[in-house]
Parts: sequence; C-alpha cells; structure tokens
Amino acid sequence: MAGPIKDFSDLRKLRNALKEQDEARRQAEAQRRRQEQEAKRDAELFRRTVGDVAPLPGTDKVVGHGPRPLPIARQHLADEQAALQESLSDEFSVETLLDTDEALSFARNGIGPDTLRKLRRGHWVIQNQLDLHGMRTDEAREALAQFLRNAHRRGQRCVRVIHGKGLGSVNKEPVLKSKVRNWLVQKEEVIAFCQAKAADGGSGALVVLLKAS
Repeated sequence: MAGPIKDFSDLRKLRNALKEQDEARRQAEAQRRRQEQEAKRDAELFRRTVGDVAPLPGTDKVVGHGPRPLPIARQHLADEQAALQESLSDEFSVETLLDTDEALSFARNGIGPDTLRKLRRGHWVIQNQLDLHGMRTDEAREALAQFLRNAHRRGQRCVRVIHGKGLGSVNKEPVLKSKVRNWLVQKEEVIAFCQAKAADGGSGALVVLLKAS
C-alpha cells in the first residue's frame, strides 16, 4: 500500500498509477472478449462444416466399467524364473561326495564308479576350461554358472575348472575350492567331477564331466 500523500507530486503519481491499472484492466477485458468471439466463430465454422449429426443406434453390448488388470511382464517373470533356476547357493553343503580318495570325487546318483575311474585317468579330452583366479565369490559363482550352461549347450562333455590353490589368498587357504565343489553339485549338467591330474592343475583344478546335451 502506498504511503501518505505529502504534496501534489505524490497525488499525480497516484492518479497516474490508477490510470495505468484501469488501462490494464480494459486491455485484459478486451483480450477476453476477442478470445470469446474467436471461439464462437470456430465453433460455428465447425458446425457448418460437419453438418447435422445423428446419434448412433444403441446396441446390446455390455460395456465393462471395472478397472483393467495390470499388465503382466511375462517375459520378465520367465527371465527371473530362469535366473532363479540358474542360481547357486553358498549355503549348500556337499553330502554325497565319494570318499574313495583324497580328492573327494563326486558322481551323481546312477553314475557308476567306472565313470570316475575313467575321469581320473583322462579318458575324456578336456574341451574347455574356466579360470577363476582373481575373482570375488559372487563373480566366480556367476562365471561358473554361465560357463557350464554354455559348455552344455555346445555339446562339450569334459571341461576343467581352475579354482586355484589359495597361495595368494589370506592364510594361504583356497577360498574358492570348497565353494566350487558345492556349486558344481547343484548344477544338473554336472554328472561327475574329480581333482585334476598334476599336469592339468592338480589340487588347484577340477575336471568336470557334463551330461550329453
């Protein structure tokens, strides 16, 4: 609010300000009227262009007014299910390892001891290998799952997994050695594995036999 009027100069300023306000209101009103007139002209032009419009005859169709169900990302669910099936647990403990040797070889139920003997002797040619050196546990787990999946799809029967001897780890303990064994037992593609021969890595690697694709 303006301060008190002290002289004629202040009075003139006030009068000019009131005039400006009135002019602004008049311009705004004129603009509003022009817009209304233009809208009426546009509406009239549309009616003349379209002509007479008759409503469509009624039908016996029932129009549902209920809320539409939310879309289901079926492919996403399928991917999640596949990832769940491929996941490997660190909580799994190997209970079916054969204690016939120090290497604690493993054979799936139904696989005879002759298969393990052949695997230890190098009966199957190693067709591929995965080196887990330098990987963290989560990286090694994912890499192993993908490696086995791809090898099985390619029809490879015998592969080598190098987990290391733990010489560069804390306390010189092979961190991945037991984890890799536990992970392998959880994979359906794996039917047997054993410690590699000295020439193939010895206690730092496993030779894995995959079922035929």
